Amino acid sequence: MRKVSGVLCCGNAVFDVLVRAVDELRWNTTCWVEQIRHTMGGNGSNTAYALAVLGARVRLLAWVGSDPAGQTLLARLAAAGVDLTAVRRSQLPTATSVSLINRRGDRFLLHSPGASLEAFAGPPELTGEMLAGMTHFHLANLFAAPNLRRHGAEWLRCARAAGLITSLDTGWDQDGRWMLDLGPALPWVDLLFVNEEETLGLTGTADLEQAARVLAERGCREVVFKLGPRGCAVWSAGRLYSVPAFDVAATDTTGAGDCFAGAFLAATLRGLSRWEAARFANAAAALAVQQVGATEGLRSWEETEAWMQTARVRTHP
Repeated sequence: MRKVSGVLCCGNAVFDVLVRAVDELRWNTTCWVEQIRHTMGGNGSNTAYALAVLGARVRLLAWVGSDPAGQTLLARLAAAGVDLTAVRRSQLPTATSVSLINRRGDRFLLHSPGASLEAFAGPPELTGEMLAGMTHFHLANLFAAPNLRRHGAEWLRCARAAGLITSLDTGWDQDGRWMLDLGPALPWVDLLFVNEEETLGLTGTADLEQAARVLAERGCREVVFKLGPRGCAVWSAGRLYSVPAFDVAATDTTGAGDCFAGAFLAATLRGLSRWEAARFANAAAALAVQQVGATEGLRSWEETEAWMQTARVRTHP
């Protein structure tokens, strides 16, 4: 099978409803708000969208309902250039989240998993059609779909066996099982994305170098630590190095980690070094957090590069 550079991106697709500004809730009354809008969410769809906007070839494997919410998500992904041939349609409704946001930016999240309950059930099905043209396999959030806890490691193993480079974006484990569920996947992970809270949950330490060694001992080859306003750190070839963030005022950090991962992978596909990819990913995330919504702030590859030429690097924590 002839391969070109492309990412098979697997994860959840979520229809997001954003309600602002909700400063108090009272039962059995009408609460007037400034704005109700819908947008795209879900780690899988956010990451795939970021890859496509940045010019990468990407195919999404996700489950969505045969409903208006699903149609809306797919239309936006298709418009960005995401290949949807691997998307599965479910009789369950599309996964939906409702975010109640106050004037400080705090959120109260309501989530209905819907079609995500059917996602990734049973043994992996990585068909030739699904893998055609793909060189990378990215799993966006092991904890986003219930079945991924049980089968995520096998999906990664099968992708590695098919000759693909593998990456995993950890995600937050609300059940607190962490290494019990993610540990079996690490031997099949070439590149792990993880934020500070997830790092502590997985390894029991906030020291990044110690954490990287714990993850490496479990089989992971390289680690990218997402550090929010402090940028990121990359552990590769036994060495940890930091890449500072760009200095921006964040409006909404929802989905910033997905945009970061997508940008890092897009840069990798173009042959950039780990340091260059990390710097570019910091820029994409910095643009993303300046707009409300997970991916609204993303720009094209060329626009992001141009922005980097004049953007200031943060010199303080």
